[in-house]
Amino acid sequence: MHPILAGRGRLALYLSLWALVAVLLAGLLAARMGLSWPQTALVVLPIAAAYAFVCLSAWYVARSLPIVSSGAAKILATGIVASLLSSGGWLVMSRPWIGMLVRRGWLPEAARAGGHESLIFGFGVLLYLLSLAVSYLLITVGETQEAERRALQVQVLAREAELRSLRAQIDPHFLFNCLHSISALTTVNPQAARRMCLLLGDFLRETLALGGEARITVARELKLAERFLAVERIRFGDRLDVEIAADPQAESGHVPPLLLQPIVENAVTHGIAHMLDGGTIRIVATRSPSRLSIVVENPCDPERPRSKGAGVGLANVRARLRALHGADALLATGEQDGRWRVEVSFPAPPAVEREKETA
Repeated sequence: MHPILAGRGRLALYLSLWALVAVLLAGLLAARMGLSWPQTALVVLPIAAAYAFVCLSAWYVARSLPIVSSGAAKILATGIVASLLSSGGWLVMSRPWIGMLVRRGWLPEAARAGGHESLIFGFGVLLYLLSLAVSYLLITVGETQEAERRALQVQVLAREAELRSLRAQIDPHFLFNCLHSISALTTVNPQAARRMCLLLGDFLRETLALGGEARITVARELKLAERFLAVERIRFGDRLDVEIAADPQAESGHVPPLLLQPIVENAVTHGIAHMLDGGTIRIVATRSPSRLSIVVENPCDPERPRSKGAGVGLANVRARLRALHGADALLATGEQDGRWRVEVSFPAPPAVEREKETA
C-alpha cells in the first residue's frame, strides 16, 4: 500500500499541502485568465484534488526503478515521460470541467480560450516531478528505517545468544566444583556426601525450573544463593554462616538468573575455605531511585594463595552485566579489613517500566 494512504493522518497532511498548491495555481490562473478569486477557486480546487491522487502514482514509478539498480538516465527519462503523460491527462481532465462552468454561466466565455492550458500543463509536469522526488525520498527513508530495524534485531539476537552462552558456562563450572567436593566427602563422611547430593539435586531442580527466563526477581535470586550455600554448609559445617538482607524495593527488582551464584561460590572457595575458623558470608541488596545494588562480603586470609586473573566466575558475571546494561553496569571488587567485597550495581527501571517489560 502507498505510505500516504496507509493512515488518515498522512492523507490529511498530503491533501493540506495540495491545498497550498491549489492556492498558488489559483493565483497564477487569476492573473492569466483575468478571473476573480472565487471563479479561479471553482476551476482549481476540483482539478487540483484529482491531480493530487494522480501524483500518488509517482511512488509506484519510483518503486519500479530503484536508485541503486537503475541508472540516472533511465530514471530521468522515465520520470519525464511519466510527468508528460500525467500532466497531459490532467489537462484533458480540466477541459470538460471548465466547459461545464462556462455553460452554467459561472465563468465568462473567454475562459474557454487556451491561454491557461500551457500554464496548467507546465505546472502539472513540475508537480509530478516533485512528487517523484518525494517518493524516492520516502522510499529511501523507509529502507533506512528497515535496515536499522534489522540491525537492531540482529544485535538483540546476538545479545540473547551471548547471554545463553554465558549462562551455559555456569552449570559445568559449578557442577565440577560440587562433584569434587562430594568426591572428597565420600571417604571421610559418606552421610554428609549423601546429604550434599540431595541438596544439590534440590538446587539443580530449582535452577531447571527457571527455564528460559531472561530475568527473575532479586528475592528469587537470593533464595537460589541461599540454597547453594546450604549445599556448601554440608562440607564446611559450622565454619560457614550466612546473612542475607534485602529491602523490599530491592527484592522486587530483576536480575539475570544465577547472577550471584559465581560470586557466592568464589566467596566459599577463595574465602571460607582458607579460614580455619570459617566466617560469615553476608549478602545485602539495596535499591536507590535509579539503581539496584547487591553486595557480597566474605572473610579472607591475607596470606591465601592468589589466583591469577579475575577467574571464570567474575568474568562471567561481568560479561552478562555488560551484555544487558553496557557501560551502565558496575562490578567492583576489593579487600578491606580482612574481608573481600564484591558489589554488583546496574540501572533499575521504575516499577511501571518493569511491568511493561514483563507484560
